[in-house]
Amino acid sequence: MTAGRARRLLIPGLSALAMLAVLLFLGTWQVERLAWKRGLLAAIAQAEQRPPVPLAGTPAMFTRVRAQGRFAAASGLYGAEVREVAGGTVGGAHLLGVLLRDGAPAVLVDRGWVPVPPPPIQDGPAIIDGYLRPPAKPGLFTPDDDLAGRRFYTLDPAAIGAALGTPGLAPYVLVAMGPPPPPGQPDPARTMPRPTNNHLSYALTWYGLAAALAVIFVLHARKVLRP
Repeated sequence: MTAGRARRLLIPGLSALAMLAVLLFLGTWQVERLAWKRGLLAAIAQAEQRPPVPLAGTPAMFTRVRAQGRFAAASGLYGAEVREVAGGTVGGAHLLGVLLRDGAPAVLVDRGWVPVPPPPIQDGPAIIDGYLRPPAKPGLFTPDDDLAGRRFYTLDPAAIGAALGTPGLAPYVLVAMGPPPPPGQPDPARTMPRPTNNHLSYALTWYGLAAALAVIFVLHARKVLRP
């Protein structure tokens, strides 16, 4: 190989090597994320199968818990969700309530889906089985909360509690879980949420690009070195 041909390969070779390192790094990172996500999904599945534990202190998020108390008079609605029900397609939201507990901070509860406007809900002493989720922050396209109308789009216990006249809520949200309810009652969650797991396809994409880059450079090098 002549010096001229070597120089023609130097810059493309260094560029290809740098790009190859980046692509391999991204692919390996996605493999690591895949293992982490699989572990998270397994932990959620295991937590879903365990019996609820009494709510005390600040348990780990997505722990199944049981809380007892009574709901405050003020309630609110969270989000917007259209569902198919017996009467057809109905717009609705999730009913938010504040569970007052003796000797413990009150808790914001996502009681489940209700049509909008919601039917009258009979409240009294309550035992709620569910899981804990952390507070949320508004995203770029999240609508503003309607504090006066008690319609919320971000599950922030501090802001919602203040709007409902019950400040000082626990720093998490209790999402009610249970079987299908009687007519006219909030429809709770059946399962815990599962985050999407696309990391395998992402890893294959990055590794595939790395392989394609290597093939392209080899073909280019053969063309340059051809007598």
